[in-house]
Amino acid sequence: MKPLRTSPRPEARRTGNAFIIASMLLSLCIISLIKARYCAVPFGKLQESAELELAMEALRMVTAKRGDPASKGEKEELAAMDLKKPLCVETSRRSDVCEAEGDVRVKGSWQTIFVHPSLASQEWKMKPYARKHDRPALAHIKEWTIKPFPDQEPAPTCTENYTIPAVVFSIGGYTGNLFHDFTDVLVPLFITSHHFHGDVQFVIADAKSWWLSKFSLILKQLSKYEIIDADNDQDVVRCFPRVIIGLNFHKELGIDPAKAPNGYSIMDFKEMLRKAYGLERPTAEPSGDQWDVRRKPRLLIISRKSSRVFLNERGMSDMAMSLGFDVRIADPDVATDLGKFARLVNSADVMIGVHGAGLTNIVFLPAGAVLIQVVPLGNLEWLARDTFENPSPDMQLKYLDYRIQADESTLSDQYPKDHPVFTDPQSIHKKGWNELSRTYLENQDVKPHLGRLRITLLEALNIMSHSRKMTQ
Repeated sequence: MKPLRTSPRPEARRTGNAFIIASMLLSLCIISLIKARYCAVPFGKLQESAELELAMEALRMVTAKRGDPASKGEKEELAAMDLKKPLCVETSRRSDVCEAEGDVRVKGSWQTIFVHPSLASQEWKMKPYARKHDRPALAHIKEWTIKPFPDQEPAPTCTENYTIPAVVFSIGGYTGNLFHDFTDVLVPLFITSHHFHGDVQFVIADAKSWWLSKFSLILKQLSKYEIIDADNDQDVVRCFPRVIIGLNFHKELGIDPAKAPNGYSIMDFKEMLRKAYGLERPTAEPSGDQWDVRRKPRLLIISRKSSRVFLNERGMSDMAMSLGFDVRIADPDVATDLGKFARLVNSADVMIGVHGAGLTNIVFLPAGAVLIQVVPLGNLEWLARDTFENPSPDMQLKYLDYRIQADESTLSDQYPKDHPVFTDPQSIHKKGWNELSRTYLENQDVKPHLGRLRITLLEALNIMSHSRKMTQ
């Protein structure tokens, strides 16, 4: 008779499982120590977060296989590991965002945020501006540190206490250029803060008083509270229940509703702008009033004075008026009253301009309006596409472009016809952004053929609902 087999003893099984768990925990500790020692900037590393999640899942699986409830010590250890998940994550190729909830203390003048040790076991560093790989942009932005309370001394004493969350961000970088004002700061700020419905405190680093003044009406739509200038906050320690450091970026002048809180879109952003500046026209369609059909469609020409200038601006205006347009010409700059200019843009049915920051004013155009982007010579279609063509449909705008030819560009006066500037633009592109910009953006003015431009303006009229009603 064969001897009966006996099952392993429960004590041996528990001992083996405990050994496995202890080994895995020891491995995690070693990995954490190595990363803390050699990874100076651990934030934004999704890989680290994934590794921790995998390890946690493995531990849960081992515990589940045992069929035994975890001991009190095991529960506490697992809970501590859950609490110390990375505070900072990469939200897109352009932005990193750190978030802490609990006992969070902000000392703005030190660019330091202290958190309870249960939230983090190491320091995290970041520059809260949505161009994380752009060295020129980050060169003038101060670095912030998120760190646990000191070990050998008391935590910084709160001098101001809040019951609302805070958002910490920088307005350094390329701000002052309207395109960057919106795509790097204002749209990401909307994504990050609009769902708080104004109950959020802005803590702004690298503050510029003129910038805060220029965009004050937008900032007031997003926060009910006076802005805190972090750099001039002296010895104040502000304590918040939740702090977000950095802004979420989705795409140029755009919002991905699938990623945004509450499914917000760029149209919600435009609606916020309408409230901020009292813009009257949500759409470019006529109101239905019997006198409204007599209103001429309005063309707004975005003028430039330093580069990419329309050399025949007056001729363009006269030709457009002959087609039935009411023409306005405007040259916005840093000192322009943004509210006044927003209302002018909102009155337009068609807006035309050479590629540049001025076209950022599409955010104020009514839905159904037409944007005509004049693309300078130099194989710059990719740049035109990424900056203004792609955002247009999400803003419910019609998009057309007019591509400058060699005989419409002042580059033909500067270089011979067989120069690589004309024959091989990619060779200029390969020299880097500075050379591309110097050649094709900074040193080029344009003179569109009026006959060819006329065809583009007629196309704009044909796709406008307003023009269709006028011809009935």
